[in-house]
Amino acid sequence: MHIIFDVLHLYYLPQYLPVAKELTQRGCSIEFVFYHSTHDTVIKEVIATEALNAHWVNGQQEATNLYLEKQADWVVFANSYPHLDQVHQVSKTVQLGHGIGPKSSYYKKSDTPTTVRFVEGAYRTQRFQEMYPDDTFIDVGFAKLDPIINGENVGFDLGSLGLDPNKPTIAYAPTFYPSSLELFPKHWPASFADYNILIKPHYFSVSKPKYSKHKKLLEHWATFDNVYLAKVSDYCLTRFLSTADILISDASSALFEFAALNKPVIWCDFLKLRWGYRGVFSYRFKRRMDDDYGEYASIAAHAAKYRDVKSLVDSHIANPEQLAHVRLSLSEKLAGKLDGKASLRIADYLLSH
Repeated sequence: MHIIFDVLHLYYLPQYLPVAKELTQRGCSIEFVFYHSTHDTVIKEVIATEALNAHWVNGQQEATNLYLEKQADWVVFANSYPHLDQVHQVSKTVQLGHGIGPKSSYYKKSDTPTTVRFVEGAYRTQRFQEMYPDDTFIDVGFAKLDPIINGENVGFDLGSLGLDPNKPTIAYAPTFYPSSLELFPKHWPASFADYNILIKPHYFSVSKPKYSKHKKLLEHWATFDNVYLAKVSDYCLTRFLSTADILISDASSALFEFAALNKPVIWCDFLKLRWGYRGVFSYRFKRRMDDDYGEYASIAAHAAKYRDVKSLVDSHIANPEQLAHVRLSLSEKLAGKLDGKASLRIADYLLSH
């Protein structure tokens, strides 16, 4: 069987790779399609490190032409794709989302249906089926977490990063919008001198010119001795999830992925909103969030302002079992069955269909 993974953004890979590994072990021919960008050099290094059979394209129409030429059994996408009608002339398609966050776009990505969409858990599968009754949704779990659950050594060696292995480790993983990043003080790492800090910004915060303020702040924080700032080549969020003892984030998929591992999370409610999302326009922000946003919020301790963050981190490091019962009760609703076998279920489906 011939399967192609569409890698529009590098951060799609952590969801793809466990599945590709499983399919390769079963004798499938696997290819990856990457899109040229300002980070071509880094992506080429990742391709070499992971030993991927890769092709390059300049955009989605060029990718479509490649798919029409290759005529693979399956083409796997992480997001919506504008040329599915053409691809479906020669191949079946998959949507395998890279995150499990609370944004309403999670559901809207199925407005244009792939042949099948793999989903995390029975609750979301049922919701999808009610929204799109003529389409196919299969509950498999969340493949990105398989390596951690299966005990694979995917974390960082803190010493090699210049950090202290004897200190507890914070991961700060803000999303790009709406984000808490610009509301963190310029010298905030100094207040957390007793902690290692791994900063994993969203890919867009370091790659898109419109978020240049993000990049400037991030580079300043990286000058602190207790901080490691992710490089573009650190595309794999699982390394941060595996290594950190506690996560600080906002309404990001990282927050829910970390909580699904039953680790404590500090959720920043203070967000830098564009003027078009404030005041009388606040409905626009609410529209970006899923209807279950309020219920999901109980999975973490909430910081209404930056000044609340330090005391919450100290408290939950001292007693990480706080909110564990909530994390465990919501984990399957968010991520599906957490048994390390999501990749196997995906491979089973693709090979049998």
